[in-house]
Amino acid sequence: MSDKLNELSGVSIQFAEVMKGYVSAEATTFEDGHADGERAGHALALHVTVRIADLAAFLEQGGHAGTLSGHIDCPLLGGVCPVQSGTFRLMPDTADRDRKVMYYQVYCTTPQGEEFTFVGNKQVQHDAPLDAWKDTTTLFVNVYRGHADPDTPAQERLLATGIISLGLTDFMQVLRGLRATDAQGGSSVAGLLAFGRFFAGKLWDVYGPHLPPAPSQPQRRYAKFTTEGVTGAAVSVHPFPTADGLRLELTRFRRAPSDDVVLVVHGLTSSSDMFIMPEHQNLVQTLLDEGYGDVWTLDYRGSCRFPYNLARTRYTFDDIALFDHPAALQELRRHIGPQRRVHVIAHCVGALTMAMSLFGKTVQGISSAILNSIALTPRVPEWSKFKLGIAPWASDNLLGIEYYNPSWRREPGFSMGKLLAWGADLVHQECDSPECYMLSLMWGSGRPALFNHANLLPVTHGRLGDLFGGVAVHYYRHVHKMVKSGNRAVKYDTANPRHAALPDDYTAHIAAQPTPILLVQGQDNRVFADSNIRCHELFQRQAPGRHRLHVVPGYGHQDIFMGRNAAQDVFPHLLAFLREHSRADGEDERNSLGVRRYG
Repeated sequence: MSDKLNELSGVSIQFAEVMKGYVSAEATTFEDGHADGERAGHALALHVTVRIADLAAFLEQGGHAGTLSGHIDCPLLGGVCPVQSGTFRLMPDTADRDRKVMYYQVYCTTPQGEEFTFVGNKQVQHDAPLDAWKDTTTLFVNVYRGHADPDTPAQERLLATGIISLGLTDFMQVLRGLRATDAQGGSSVAGLLAFGRFFAGKLWDVYGPHLPPAPSQPQRRYAKFTTEGVTGAAVSVHPFPTADGLRLELTRFRRAPSDDVVLVVHGLTSSSDMFIMPEHQNLVQTLLDEGYGDVWTLDYRGSCRFPYNLARTRYTFDDIALFDHPAALQELRRHIGPQRRVHVIAHCVGALTMAMSLFGKTVQGISSAILNSIALTPRVPEWSKFKLGIAPWASDNLLGIEYYNPSWRREPGFSMGKLLAWGADLVHQECDSPECYMLSLMWGSGRPALFNHANLLPVTHGRLGDLFGGVAVHYYRHVHKMVKSGNRAVKYDTANPRHAALPDDYTAHIAAQPTPILLVQGQDNRVFADSNIRCHELFQRQAPGRHRLHVVPGYGHQDIFMGRNAAQDVFPHLLAFLREHSRADGEDERNSLGVRRYG
């Protein structure tokens, strides 16, 4: 410990905060929780005192932790709930280079004797002009049943969610009450100055200017398109044609005969590789290990294993729904026969287009479907709306860009695409991966947009250039039309005879579609926002009780499948739903197993 830190040994810091806002027991996103709670009058106030017992240890240790005491006042939770124990962390280092978190976690018991865990985070990241005040005073809150493990939020049972904040008057009271006390009980000016320098330095790390990193070419640890992530199964590849003349591909992972076959479908710009990653327990391996002995992955025309999107194509999601999914299932049935049950797990555009196939009746006879991030109600952040409106036209007419490629920055020579990638480097500072920057430019809104960095292994982050490829810009036009059409999945060109077999509005006959669907959504989704939450509301209105929703705290868009702990945090929920529909007498099995019912 340095001499300066030695001088601060034994100095304690203490201040009190009161944050107020609203929560809801029905909502699953922070914004909905605040809005619903405000309408219902479900206020929550957090009254806590933060104490840092030894400032020297606090500054030296990476966690920058203190303790919390006080109480929570919330009628929805039964009234005044004393804090039994609590932890405060002031902007410890995270997986994001320019993002810090102020973390609050307390164990409480309601006046009625029920235990709960309160977890709140202030997300300190410079992702909008003049956002420092909002970032440092807004607490995003999840309340979990029981004294839960706050390090595994996705495995816990959510009791309430919402947003609370620190007002200007409350902030002034925090400053007036800030105390630094030395070991003898006297005031410590040196302690106050040291704590202030630490806090200001952390804010400068986030909001100060930074130069983009000089990217180095990552060394491959795994071969591109490797299948070494799946063991104990015979692997076979099954190419098949579509009616409009493309060659697509199914890959079969067969361990044992099974009456229930699972088909897994990737998102746009990725491929089936996202489900067979060798660096962590992947989805295909999990399904095989859990008794689903015949698992297939589909690479449709949106796969980065194919060159179809590396040109100025006019493919739309209607093409995938009409030509790709039906042909894939026909090929699959050719191998497994007509009697075996088929279950689908699909992600992103794979989920959107599979929903379009199901509700457009180009695909039938599916026993169950699990759709992540989006189904029939595309919703995107405001910045994404702007990009969708301008990017396709600008790409075609100003930039001459035929497709977007996340690996442009590392390509030799000069191109308009590389210039665009350099621009992304200047805007993004959250990590050292230019592929990550470009993916955030291509999809969603955030830093990063596709996932939470903390959920990815470093080797996965280094493989982004292999796991994601180029995408033609015309797809963006179809997303834009859906967003502009009331956030509904609609046909892109109603006058095009090529798609005459498809409905103009895929949401028109929801009640007539019999396949039960589990909609999955990361609580931090920054690509398709709350699309599946709104889709579930639509399903409930037109087909009450047929479909389910599960929202995963702490996860975004892509990390639902590619996250390091997805096998523990996410896959059990998917397996529970699959098992409900893996026998002809599925209702009896649900009752006997006591499977959790989703939101």
